[in-house]
Amino acid sequence: MPASSSAAISTGKPLRIGMIGLDNPRVVSFAKLLHNKGEPNYIGGARLTAAYPGIPSLDFSLSANRLDGYVEELRDRQRVTMLSSLEEVAEKCDAWMLEAVDGRTRVALFAQMVPYGKPIFVDKPFALDSSTAEEMIRLAAVYGTPWMSCSALRYAVGLTSGLRSGNGERLCGADFYGPMGLEPTQAGYFWYGIHTAEMLFRALGPDCTEVHAVRTAEHDVVTGVWRDGRIGAIRGNRTGNEAFGGVLHWTSFSQPFEVKDETDKPYLASLLEAVVSFLATGQSPIDLEETLAIMRFLEAANLSLAQKTTIKLRRPIL
Repeated sequence: MPASSSAAISTGKPLRIGMIGLDNPRVVSFAKLLHNKGEPNYIGGARLTAAYPGIPSLDFSLSANRLDGYVEELRDRQRVTMLSSLEEVAEKCDAWMLEAVDGRTRVALFAQMVPYGKPIFVDKPFALDSSTAEEMIRLAAVYGTPWMSCSALRYAVGLTSGLRSGNGERLCGADFYGPMGLEPTQAGYFWYGIHTAEMLFRALGPDCTEVHAVRTAEHDVVTGVWRDGRIGAIRGNRTGNEAFGGVLHWTSFSQPFEVKDETDKPYLASLLEAVVSFLATGQSPIDLEETLAIMRFLEAANLSLAQKTTIKLRRPIL
């Protein structure tokens, strides 16, 4: 763990978080949860102290058209210091959050961050293909830099509660659903498939061995077979239904659940709690092999769709 993080903990001072890339709507949500004690799910012990807005991707409207508004919110209302480079942010933080919304930019930014040795949370998706993900993992290992990456849906209350209520039975399989918007620059299933894939792999673990995907105008279904014979699936829709949820299949019963941010604790708040703990300790709650397995699953789903066949997976050597 880097000395700066340790010092923040030992002195009782708030952990100083530097944020890279502000074209992502989650940056505003995270700032409010960390800074505003009046928030119902306020998270203490850390603050966003400095940020580098980054360069918007002009061919990706969700990056190009939103950056200025989020910078204004963080600078003027959340009192986050805006800096002109990643290197300047490094001098003023104990840990990082990499929030740039365009997955294509992740590897270059990550490569600039890891030499500082400060823990890094990389918002979803970690990368847009498995080889880039492997390169990033190896680079972090060279510098001994802790990192964590996931979708917030991994921490949805309905999923967490469901996984705790199996009464000791074996989880035999799982199916999850959610919206499946597509963005031409964001590698197919990596854009929104990441959310349901995170839930699937939290439930079943990393050992998926084959993947098959199908698509119609309104829906996608991606099925995976695990090494021990269990089957899991994600269903994505483009009908306007934005709901997330799933079914956990135990030995003697199946248990449906819905993700209800309106009545449950919001999954962004649950995620941020896990992230702040990780940034303070350098100990990720997610095994790196699982994150890489999710990247390989989504990549295989894209390939399966293109080739109209089942894709076999082998474990990578890290």
